[in-house]
Amino acid sequence: MSRPLARAQREDAGFTLFEALVAIALMGLILGALATVTAQWLPNWNRGLVRAQRNEQAAIVLDRLVADLSAAEYVSASRLRNVPLFRGAEFAVVFVRSALGPNGRPGLEIVQIAETADSRGPALVRTRAPFVPLPTGDPQVDPIPFADPVVLLRPPLHLAFAYAGADGNWKRAWRPSGELPSAVRFDVHDSERGTLISTATRIHIEMRAPRPETAGEAAEENAQPQPGGATGGQ
Repeated sequence: MSRPLARAQREDAGFTLFEALVAIALMGLILGALATVTAQWLPNWNRGLVRAQRNEQAAIVLDRLVADLSAAEYVSASRLRNVPLFRGAEFAVVFVRSALGPNGRPGLEIVQIAETADSRGPALVRTRAPFVPLPTGDPQVDPIPFADPVVLLRPPLHLAFAYAGADGNWKRAWRPSGELPSAVRFDVHDSERGTLISTATRIHIEMRAPRPETAGEAAEENAQPQPGGATGGQ
């Protein structure tokens, strides 16, 4: 190979300093454009992901609340008063239902769902306690040993209750009376976006259980011989 040809091949190999600078400048422009585009859509993507997670969490909590409140039972809080143990407020509710859970004993339990505070701040917590008749029949006066706390929601999500009677009018509180509410509504609020989701459930047991003496009177009435009927011992 002649020297002029070898020299020409060495000059054509690789990049010149000017070409390298141009390539670096183009790469900088491309990276800058990518950074600008990413800075625009990444916050929206993060907000959309957080919103989807909150919606999913709210849906799971509402499913559990529907299962809980729909199973509320008409159980007298005290032996002295035939009034069901059910007290509903805007941010808390106390009721009686059948024991739930793989480790729960058969029977009834008192359930409380309310906003409380723990080491991480406010939270909507579900607690429970074995059912026993209360001395006064008022869960706000009689101490109830609630245990087994389960956190359902944390800020910015908050849950509010509403209660409807037989007339269908919604109220933010349900005071002790002779009946259970016909339905309970759950409104999940996001402090950043307002009302997030809302649903309601009907309570399966609405009417008062028959009194034992009434049932006995009915049995005695059925046992009376009817006119024209056959009588024994003749």
